[in-house]
Amino acid sequence: MRRRRRAMAEINVVPYIDVMLVLLIIFMVAAPLINPGTIDLPQVGAKLDPAVAPLEVRVRANGELAVVDRSRSTEELLVKRPQLLDIVRRAQQAHADQAVVIAGDRNVRYEEVLKVMDILQQGQVKRVGLLARPAP
Repeated sequence: MRRRRRAMAEINVVPYIDVMLVLLIIFMVAAPLINPGTIDLPQVGAKLDPAVAPLEVRVRANGELAVVDRSRSTEELLVKRPQLLDIVRRAQQAHADQAVVIAGDRNVRYEEVLKVMDILQQGQVKRVGLLARPAP
């Protein structure tokens, strides 16, 4: 008479233990070779400069230019095109990182805005942008 073989219900864990030991050895050897990253944290006494309000150049529908320096006051100063670059340079001497934004009236031709931008770019003013206000 032959004996029937029974199914084995045990799991052989020896290969898994071997793999885990090999991985453990690899990580133990590789861990000292990894350089930790350094993080530059801000110091307690470090002072952040507050952002300077941009210099606003307003182009009106009739072609007039007005300059508003919000870092000093909210008054408009009417200027001619040749004076514009001098006023911007004087304002940026006090704050070198001050931006210049151009605000065109709704009815002004886009060509007039481009002329003002061209004057500023020829004068090598670095930070020039267009001011856009959301529709009401």
